[in-house]
Amino acid sequence: MISFQKIFGKSDVFYDLLESSASHARESVQSLHKLLSDPAAPQNLDAFVAARREDKKITQQIDEALCKTFVTELEREDIESLANSLYKIPKTVEKIAERILICTDRLKGVDFSRQIKFMDAAAEIVLAMVVDLRKKVHLERVKELNDKIQQVEGDADKLMIECLRVLYTKETDAVLVVILKDLYDLMEKVVDRCRDAGNVVAHIVLKNS
Repeated sequence: MISFQKIFGKSDVFYDLLESSASHARESVQSLHKLLSDPAAPQNLDAFVAARREDKKITQQIDEALCKTFVTELEREDIESLANSLYKIPKTVEKIAERILICTDRLKGVDFSRQIKFMDAAAEIVLAMVVDLRKKVHLERVKELNDKIQQVEGDADKLMIECLRVLYTKETDAVLVVILKDLYDLMEKVVDRCRDAGNVVAHIVLKNS
């Protein structure tokens, strides 16, 4: 008997890979939280480099699977778009960690807990949305999650403006202003990357509903 799975490819491989990518994105944010909040945490980039490399490997596996698979449940361009959006999350988080380790002494006493809260919330929602792709959930559920991530992104934007206002009006150390401005930008970009991935998932579900 002909195996259609062999001809067309294993249908759930893309769900497995995308879910793994979303998990690595969330883990990278959690590693950043640990780096900032736990003095005993390893002060190096090992966890971030590993997460980014693993995610890049997943993206390459998705590309290879697309070349070998004739028929997919999700459209090829949607799979590629989501994979690329997810990969940008740990890549951006790694940049944040790089800068923090370069100027650790200058950042003593700086509180990034609110930024971490928004990044973690956004990454968690993205993971839930990607997992829901396999479950073929109703459009209303995806819209609800996408609305949540849009709200997180909006709140992160407001926090960015608030932090910049304080930075520009009260901080007198010019070097620290440059450092913090760069970090605030990158932290907001992580949330933006999560929002972009959420939008791709919402688009996929809408198109297939």
